[in-house]
Formats: sequence, C-alpha cells, structure tokens
Amino acid sequence: MHRRRRTALVLSAAIVAAAPLLTACGSEAHPGAAAVVGGQRITVAQLESRVNEVRAAQRAATKDEAQYEQAIAKTGSLTRDTLHGMVLDRVLDRAAKNAGVTVTRNDTQQMRAALEQQAGGAKALETAWLQNYGVAPTRLDGSLRTEIEAQKLAATLGADMNTTEGKTTFWNAMSAASKELHVDLNPRYGAWDVQKSSRVDAKTPWLREVTAAATQQTT
Repeated sequence: MHRRRRTALVLSAAIVAAAPLLTACGSEAHPGAAAVVGGQRITVAQLESRVNEVRAAQRAATKDEAQYEQAIAKTGSLTRDTLHGMVLDRVLDRAAKNAGVTVTRNDTQQMRAALEQQAGGAKALETAWLQNYGVAPTRLDGSLRTEIEAQKLAATLGADMNTTEGKTTFWNAMSAASKELHVDLNPRYGAWDVQKSSRVDAKTPWLREVTAAATQQTT
C-alpha cells in the first residue's frame, strides 16, 4: 500500500507540473449540491447515499463493534474522498469521450473475472475493494469500468504511464476535460484545487490501475 501511495504522490506532482487540472470554484449558487460538473449536480443526498453504502458494507464485513470502529477510523475522510472520486469519474468520462474511448459490458466482465481469480473469488475481491478503496460491493462493476476507461484512455493517447512524458499527456487530457466541465465544488467539502488538495492521493480505484506499471518501477 505504501508503494502505491508513493506512486500517487509522483502522479500528483506530475499534474501540477503539467497543467492546472482542477480549479477551485466553490460557490453557493447551487444549494443542495455537493458539486456541479458540466452543469450536472452531484447532490449532497447522492453523496451521503454513497457514503452510507460503504459504511453499511463495512459493518456487514466486520465481526464486532470494535472492528467496525477501526474500519471507520481508517476511512475518516470517506465523504471527501467519495466526492473526489465521483467528480473525477465524470472528468474521466469527458476525457474518454473526447478521445473516442468506449468501454463495453464485456470489458468489465472480463476484468472482474480476472481479478476474482487473482483474489480467490468474488467475495474476496469485493472485500479487497471495500477495504482498500472504499468501494461498496454494489458499486464494484462501476469502479472496474472506470479503471478500464482510464487504461484505454492512456493507451489511445499513447501515454506510457512509466514515463513523465506519458503522465503529462494523460493529465493534459484530463485537464482539458476538467476545464470543459467547469467543476464547481461546495466549499463544505473543500476546494477543487489540485495544488492544495491531497485527495488526489486518495485510494481511487481507476488511478490504481493506470499507475500499476509505475508502481512496479518503484518496487
């Protein structure tokens, strides 16, 4: 986990060097919204629902109250990390659309089957995704789809994520998509500013897959 996190930090630096991927907008123009991305609201209720899904899954996966409290302590920033992931997913969708990238249901099924085999079964994979990335089992397919989308985007752009140039190419595409969408984050959840936010380092599943090769380089 430490190596993966260190790789995320390297990517964070690459984003800052490449372009202002995310801008701090935050306003009260959209009451009830946690964020507005491309004119579409992510409501506070939607965000809280996602967080509650994870908490319910964590409780179901723990044996007692003490273990559950430990799980909560490990994911203390779950609400902000969840919102960060929800916004980034939309930015990625726009970047993928701009590049002509599509992901099929078969793509997701194939990745899931492969990961289940590696993890030792469907339940083991769901548990790993919940513990490591804060993804509820019901959201696993969506999370895998996003991972595939990021991989395909990098491949379409010819972005070798083992190199600084490749990372810059990838994040430039994300930056362009972010600017098009005019991300507006509710100040309650912080500022959408890559230079001030550590949430780029959050355990975001699609980021893990895109940086897998880079992680191996730090081993």
